[in-house]
Amino acid sequence: MAYLQVNFFSKALKRLTVFNAFIPLDYMEARSGGNSSGQPFKALYLLHGYHGNHMDWVCNSNMQLFSSKYNIAVFMPSGENFFYLNDTDSGAMYSEYIGCELVEFTRKMFPVSDKRENTFIGGLSMGGYGAIRNGLKYSETFGRIIALSSALIVDKIAGIPVDYNDGIADYKYYSRVFGDVNKVKGSDKDPEALVLQLKEEKKQVPEIFMACGTEDFLLAENRKFHEFLLSEGIEHTYVEGPGSHDWKFWNEYIEKGIEWAVK
Repeated sequence: MAYLQVNFFSKALKRLTVFNAFIPLDYMEARSGGNSSGQPFKALYLLHGYHGNHMDWVCNSNMQLFSSKYNIAVFMPSGENFFYLNDTDSGAMYSEYIGCELVEFTRKMFPVSDKRENTFIGGLSMGGYGAIRNGLKYSETFGRIIALSSALIVDKIAGIPVDYNDGIADYKYYSRVFGDVNKVKGSDKDPEALVLQLKEEKKQVPEIFMACGTEDFLLAENRKFHEFLLSEGIEHTYVEGPGSHDWKFWNEYIEKGIEWAVK
């Protein structure tokens, strides 16, 4: 097992950035051989939550064990607090970074597959939203999405007043991240709108695995998206289990999600 931390200049972010990686072989062996079957590794791009960074999955989960157990390369970038969306004000294009640049960079640097069916995106909370939104946005890149306790808050913030504050963030933050909150519904930041667009264009929707704890404050939002997917006939797996918005739940269900994805 190789654990690496990579610093490189991101054109999408216009600055140096960092990501962590687990590669389930010694790096030099991997460069020449891929995995034990001689094939490139399947790859999971795994996103952290609000107030997190690229160290979260390394420090708080058994991701190193899961990478080895399921023979999958795992890449853990940092998305700041921008919900993995493009920040047009600063020119930091987080969505473009996650959906295009990071995938291209890691495919050049590591022995990972370039096939859609072997390329997955996942995350928790804010990263769960980022996985769903960017998995759909870049559906030609990602074949499967793993979304845990996803912060699917588009309906919640749509049309909020300027004095809005939900105890987590306020109007200024949401309008900075999502743009005009009066236009967010139906935009490409709205996962439901992206699903409908893919259907209209007769493009393949990535398979989706969703999980949320029954005591999680985001349970209603996850149930709503599950019901939407059912109504649109979108193939997906939705699981609820005992737990709240914490690493005990995420550590258990990320393994379930990886097991689902690699099969």
